[in-house]
Amino acid sequence: MRRKRRVSCSLVVSSPSEALEPFSTVIVTGGSSGIGKSFIELCGKLKPELVFCNLSRRPADEKIFPNFERSAKNFSCDLSDATQLAVVAAQVSAWVTGRAPPGAVLLINNSGFGSFGRFAELPLARELQMVDLNIRAMVHLTGLLLPLLRARGGAIVNVASTMSFQPTPYAATYGATKAFVLHWTVALNEELRGTPVRALAVCPGTTTTEFFRTAGLGEGAVLASFAMTTDEVVAIALRALGARRSHVVTGWKNKLYTFAGSKLPKPLVARIAAKVLGGFRLGARPAPH
Repeated sequence: MRRKRRVSCSLVVSSPSEALEPFSTVIVTGGSSGIGKSFIELCGKLKPELVFCNLSRRPADEKIFPNFERSAKNFSCDLSDATQLAVVAAQVSAWVTGRAPPGAVLLINNSGFGSFGRFAELPLARELQMVDLNIRAMVHLTGLLLPLLRARGGAIVNVASTMSFQPTPYAATYGATKAFVLHWTVALNEELRGTPVRALAVCPGTTTTEFFRTAGLGEGAVLASFAMTTDEVVAIALRALGARRSHVVTGWKNKLYTFAGSKLPKPLVARIAAKVLGGFRLGARPAPH
């Protein structure tokens, strides 16, 4: 029998596979690419009997599921549209209730996008859509599916960012949305204490995804030597889930600068960030996720 090593703070340190033991079902948003896709691939590899639901505009490739016909379903949805999201959430809940075996539900709110540039020069409609997707859709879907998670037990994993910890000029709206994700998730986890549900905020730094192209950054904005892979981010997230953490920053480099960003005066951090992030718009430096 595998033993879980306990540390002095009473957190359980477990492997990604051990973290998935209570779950029968994974619901993920944005599973067609990036971190969401890696969540499906790694969870399916570690526990092939899991049932998956993917909510995104684009369907996830059926090949990434262990057994698509038996254990997975794509739900097409523009998550930034509140009406579509409400309809699809009801469909997901009914599908899980009717198809998933007994066990806890893992909800992964992964969908989101960013933009880089001066706020006054960016399309306002796009900035508002970002707020709708990065914040409102996460809160809306979590609220609609929380009764299902309470009934079966479960966990909520929300993908935030290292930009959650400081003001981010040239990514002002994106950084603020991710600050909401971080603080809302940690607060929600505390509110859920004593219930069969918990919440985890995952804060990746630079990650090799389509995020940068979508945000409008040029080629070369991400240095391979600096970025983490999506698989590395997901493995860290699952370990943090098993350890019952409320939030986790991926990678020691990211931990260093988020610590500094959270401790220094915010006006000073904003001035430093403006100088650093200003270079990312030209695609000359790696930008945080």
